[in-house]
Amino acid sequence: SCMQHRLVVRDASSLQILQLYTCLDQIQYIEWSSDSLFILCAMYKRGVVQVWSLEQPDWHCKIDEGSAGLVASCWSPDGRHILNTTEFHLRITVWSLCTKSVSYIKYPKACQQGVAFTKDGRYMAVAERRDCKDFISIFVCNNWQLLRHFDTETQDLFGIEWAPNGCVLAAWDTCLEYKVLLYSLDGRLLSSYRAYEWPLGVKSIAWSPSSQFLAIGSFDEKVRILNHVTWKKITELDHPATISNKKTIVYKEVEKSPTVDRERLSFPPTRALASSLFSTQSKYDISQVPVSLQYIKPVADRANPKVGVGMLAFSADNCFLATKNDNIPNAVWIWDIRKLKLSVVLEQLCTIQYFQWDPCQPRLAVCTGSSRVYLWSPAGCIVVQVPGEGDFQIMSLSWHSSGDSMLLLSKDHFCVCYLEREEV
Repeated sequence: SCMQHRLVVRDASSLQILQLYTCLDQIQYIEWSSDSLFILCAMYKRGVVQVWSLEQPDWHCKIDEGSAGLVASCWSPDGRHILNTTEFHLRITVWSLCTKSVSYIKYPKACQQGVAFTKDGRYMAVAERRDCKDFISIFVCNNWQLLRHFDTETQDLFGIEWAPNGCVLAAWDTCLEYKVLLYSLDGRLLSSYRAYEWPLGVKSIAWSPSSQFLAIGSFDEKVRILNHVTWKKITELDHPATISNKKTIVYKEVEKSPTVDRERLSFPPTRALASSLFSTQSKYDISQVPVSLQYIKPVADRANPKVGVGMLAFSADNCFLATKNDNIPNAVWIWDIRKLKLSVVLEQLCTIQYFQWDPCQPRLAVCTGSSRVYLWSPAGCIVVQVPGEGDFQIMSLSWHSSGDSMLLLSKDHFCVCYLEREEV
């Protein structure tokens, strides 16, 4: 974690402070290397990146981009190279920590996701813009040599993402033009998909962990799933405001009054007792279908309307897909991919801020900007109240790679939630 210009490294299991580093300026971005031996600290205002070593606390590295400025910084998959994007996206500079050599990649495009690495770390794809045309360059990461360079059939390329197996690269156009393009590693166009022509198009995409499915969330409030054999649509998932299928389970969050044992009452009340007396609690009830969800009509004359499927994610075992339709901001939709049908809807009291799957099992964690975290699995779902003083509003969360713990983030604080595993 970082506080202004200080970087604090803690033990994940005990939260004890292991190292404390002081940077040159206020830290705006931090990122671990893939082997967790180095930490990158980016200070965009100053145009400087500092790198710290956990094995050798006295060693450090400073990268100054000078007048070129700095707008983004990240690690390469090997954890020994740093990619810095200069202001106005003039170039990407690749710095080597081992040889101190520098490589340059020209004309990177300023888009939502312009750099993508394959999961095995062997290749990197970069979206480029040259002479008012979109291109994609594929580099070999061990020597940063150009492998392929080709133009794309896009009006304004918005993002690129590799399939988990590293064989197919998905590229999608701006929301004004519905187009998803699928390229092979050697730059061949495998397929092009367009669901409709004139309305707003693609809003989000997600690959399944097995690379068998590509889910496309659109502004028309639907998710379309393509298969990896023909790259054709196999199903279309709607997000209606009324759930009428009796096979769909709807969990509705309801507030409940706190229960306090009268024998524990005292005056003045203890701090823990006062917290339990005045904090609102909630639980899940199973609603009887049909159920009408809260639907918000978007404002048509404003930019970036709250409409369409803006968030989607596959579970680690490929069995479930979680989605959020921005028109219905308080609901999470969980689809059974084996049956290609809606399985569960979680109806929350507040707007969904973020959700993420457990990396080891089908278990979904949801946060809504309140002091509670919500967990769903095929066995059911629960509400967990985060203990603590004050108003801890959870805006984001992140699972540990083992699935044993979870990091909960508010604007100014964080806490770690530890989960007990069932013994087999």
